[in-house]
Amino acid sequence: MRKLHRLLGVVLLLPMLGWLLTALVFFIKPGYAGAYALLMPRTYALESASRVEPDPQWLEYRVLRTVLGEHVLARTEDAWRHVSLNGQPDPQLGEQALRRLVTDAMQQDPARYGSIARVEDGVVHTDTGVRITLDWPTLSLRQQGQDTAWIDRLYRIHYLQWTGQSTFDLLLGMLGLSLLALLSLLGARLAFRGARA
Repeated sequence: MRKLHRLLGVVLLLPMLGWLLTALVFFIKPGYAGAYALLMPRTYALESASRVEPDPQWLEYRVLRTVLGEHVLARTEDAWRHVSLNGQPDPQLGEQALRRLVTDAMQQDPARYGSIARVEDGVVHTDTGVRITLDWPTLSLRQQGQDTAWIDRLYRIHYLQWTGQSTFDLLLGMLGLSLLALLSLLGARLAFRGARA
């Protein structure tokens, strides 16, 4: 029993070190504020009461004003939609409009976002290494920097998602937890047997 306990301890040494170090990072949360900061388009006061004729299929709608003008976001049973004031679908932004919207939003934290370096396939890349994507139907932005990528890697290490293949990672995680449970049971049995001796 002691040999099996020792063998399991050696096998689990690497995952245990990974769990320990990543748990420490998750507890202290260094760099989380910037890595997961919420970046939102800046909104401005509406200049006048906008006349919107709601579609009967809309469950709710919002009218917002950004640097690009007024936007109507309507929620249906299926999803959110970005529509014009007359209720017609609003087409996706062109590159220049995307640059204006994102540049205005980046003023929230110039040290993190810097300025736009380039736009590729609708993704804004900044000179500080942050990637910003726009979800047009909800008029929301998502930012991800190198710090976000590092923290995401730590999560994958912590949860034994080492291969990138979801099925295999699930099996690896179940195996790791099973071995940890077995190691604990053997350790408890050895401890109580030693206490009775």
